[in-house]
Parts: sequence; C-alpha cells; structure tokens
Amino acid sequence: MSEEVLINITPQETRVAVVENGVLQEVHVERARFQGIVGNIYKGKVVRILPGMQAAFVDIGMERTAFLHAADMWRRHENGFNGFGSFEHPQPQITELLRNGQDLLVQVLKDPLGGKGARLTSQTTIPARYLVYLPEGDHIGISRKIDQSDERERLAQSVAQLVESEGVQGGFIIRTAADLSTEEEIRLDISFLKRVWQKVHEKAKTASAPALIHEDLTLAMRTMRDLVSENVEKVRIDSRETYEKAVKFARDLIPQVVDRIEYYPGERPIFDLYSVEDEIQRALSNKVHLKSGGYLIIDQTEAMTTVDVNTGGYIGRKTLEETLFKTNLEAAQAIARQLCLRNIGGIIIIDFIDMEDPEHRRQVMRSLDKALARDRIKTFVTEMSTLGLVEITRKRTRESLERVLCEPCPVCGGRGFQKTPLTVCYEIFREILREARQFDANGFLVLASQVVVDMLLDEEAASLADLQEFVGKPIQLQVEAMYHQEEHDVVLL
Repeated sequence: MSEEVLINITPQETRVAVVENGVLQEVHVERARFQGIVGNIYKGKVVRILPGMQAAFVDIGMERTAFLHAADMWRRHENGFNGFGSFEHPQPQITELLRNGQDLLVQVLKDPLGGKGARLTSQTTIPARYLVYLPEGDHIGISRKIDQSDERERLAQSVAQLVESEGVQGGFIIRTAADLSTEEEIRLDISFLKRVWQKVHEKAKTASAPALIHEDLTLAMRTMRDLVSENVEKVRIDSRETYEKAVKFARDLIPQVVDRIEYYPGERPIFDLYSVEDEIQRALSNKVHLKSGGYLIIDQTEAMTTVDVNTGGYIGRKTLEETLFKTNLEAAQAIARQLCLRNIGGIIIIDFIDMEDPEHRRQVMRSLDKALARDRIKTFVTEMSTLGLVEITRKRTRESLERVLCEPCPVCGGRGFQKTPLTVCYEIFREILREARQFDANGFLVLASQVVVDMLLDEEAASLADLQEFVGKPIQLQVEAMYHQEEHDVVLL
C-alpha cells in the first residue's frame, strides 16, 4: 500500500491530505483565525456549578465558558488506549469536587462545536510519538491495536523499566505507533514528555487564571507526530519554513522518516497532484457515486448523520439479492472512507438496502468492520437490525469538513429547501388580508422576487383580482431583483 502525506501551507490556513494508492483518505484543515484548541492545557476558573447536570462551567479565557463533567475529573483505570474505563470508586458529586471561583488545571477534549463551548477534562494527557503521558495516572496501558502478546509484554516491560530509571511519576499509554519500536525510541519519548510536563507544572504554579499553560502542536507538526508512520512513503510540504521545522521535529522524535520528507517547490499546486481539490469539493456534496452505479446520500444534522444506500443505475447480472448484496458491499467500503474524509463524528445511522440472506448480511458487516478498523478515530459499530439499519458512534473532537468549510444557507436557513413560488403567493394574499383588516390604507404595494411576481401575474392572476375586489383597494406589484424566492414585503400606500 502506497501512502503519501501532502501538506499545503499558506499564511491563512494549513491543509493536510493523506493519500493512499492515489486516492484521498483524509483531509485536515486548520485556519489561523480559528485554530483548534484540542490538547491545549489551561489554568481555568470555575464560574458556575450545575449539580443537576453533575458538571461545571469553567472560564479558560475564551468567548464561551468551557464545560467540565464530573466523570472527567475522577481518575479511572484504563483498559488499553481506547478512552473507556471504569471508576475506581463510586463517583462523587460535582459539589464535592469543585467550588465556585476555584482555580483548576484542565485540558481541552473537544473544540467548541456549534453553539457549545469546549469540553474539558482534568485528567491531563501529553502525547508523544509512541507514548501518551498521564501525569496523574499510575499504570501502563497498551493500545488494543497491538495484538501480538509477546510484543505487548515486551513494550510494557520496557516502558516500566525506563520509567523507573528516568524517575518519572505518573502513568503511560503505549500508542499503536510503538509496535516494534526500539528501547532507545521509547526512552527519547519518555525524556521528551518529562521535559514538557516540567514546563507545564512550573508555568501552572505562577500563572493567574484564566491562562493558556500549554499549547498543542500546529497541524503540520501534529501530522508528523500522529500520521507519519512506517507506511508513509513521502511527506511533501510546499513551505520551505515548515519543511525545515518538520525535518528538525523528525530528527528529534522519528529519525527513521527524515529522508522521506520532501520540500515541494513545484509551480503546480501541491493539492492538484492527486486531484485533492476536486475530491474536497465532492466531499461537500450529500451524494456519493459508487463505481457500480449505485450511490450514497449523506445528510448531517445536529443530532446525527444518516447514510442511505441506493442501487441507482446498477441493475446487476444475476438475481435481485445478488445485486443488493454487491451494492451494499461496495457501499460499506465507501462509507468508511467518507466518514474519515469528511471527519463525521457522533451518531451515524446507515440504511443498507434490505437483504434476505443472513450470510450476505454477515459479509457486509465484516466488510464494514474491516474498513473502519483502519480509521484512526475510535468507532463503535452495532449489529445490523432487521430493517437493515446499522448504528455507528465515531468520536468527535473537531468540526466536520462540511462545518469547517461551509455555513448554513442564508436563504433556507440550512433546511436544504425553499418555499415554492405558489406558497409565497398565498402568504402574500394572507398578509394583504391581515393588513386590510387592521389599517385603512389607500392601496398595497407587493415587493417580491421575479418568479413570484410572474406567478401573481399569470397562474394566480384571477386570485389576485378576486382579492383586490374583496379588499376594495388597488394592489400593485414590483419586482425586487435582490430578493430571494421566499422574501417579500407588503407596503401600505
């Protein structure tokens, strides 16, 4: 499998594309004006405690106060690098843990999404290439994706010995990237994490809340840390300054990939190399075409994302069941890629085409599970229901690609639909009646878009004449070129 990472840098934004075998798999965008804050550590001040929600609002110096739940304050035992665990003891009340005006060291789990503030945790973690440091932890966890028992045991013993020899207090999680790593590479990570935490600890003691204590790496450097693995053949960067920083970063933490980092000085934009720009545009559409002729419809809402699978123009060659099976099988692969490409998180409902054969259902689910296993973001998949529905939860830490690049339509308000000209005509009739009963006007002037005025003069001309006779006042029409289809005004003359 050939994998390349393309990094496009401009003064306004940084964009990263992960390409496998010439096909775009992931896109990450970070803008200078709206830089993500996930991973940042703040010294915050508790401004409001909500006992009924077992949570508190914390001022970290941003426009909106951030949200801290009691569950994110109590230490847990972790079973591997999966973000889930069980409480050591019964969870105490939020009022036992915090008080108003209290200063608190917190870390951002989720960026502000929509109208919500950032989600916080007091369980600070600092990631490096192979390890994640938990200053308040007391155990060593291992990524479940490292499935060889011998390798898991080797890594656990190696980290435990190095932690003791380095005199580091706290716990560690061994990341998937640590698979087959050397003891020296692990030691470098521990030493790096120790230095970072010392700086955080010292700054936190002297800073006045609210204050930023530690800022996570930029998108380009996070890419080097988290996305550049042994499978990556090339990392191409179109900024000389960022290229030099990336090389320096790699020499310190991942020296084995230094020779794979390239500066791209070409006149052709770097994202045009694999038609990345075109793929991004397609990722903003709610319709995804499959090679067979079928298609997906992807609709994102505040509550969840729905994916509908359709056969489209695919008519198959054998039986109907075989046609539906092949469409669903192809859709399973495409859905996994689209979730990653569009960075869709939260609850996702997939409506596969109904199949009667239980073996076909099992194969589609196996294909979906296998495709999602390659996702860097944690996902959980339920079994297919009798209606062909599959529920997926995908961890959401940042806005989706659509929310980053787009905004709701000002005409329809994000509904995706607009009122028909006929509906607007009837609204105008009702408004004229309302005004005629309330005010003694000499007449009415209707301001509306061209398509609405045309309908009033054509299909609805008789209705307009009847209304004019009923109210006993003249009704004039005027086209407003700047009005959209739903917009209209009734002016008293």
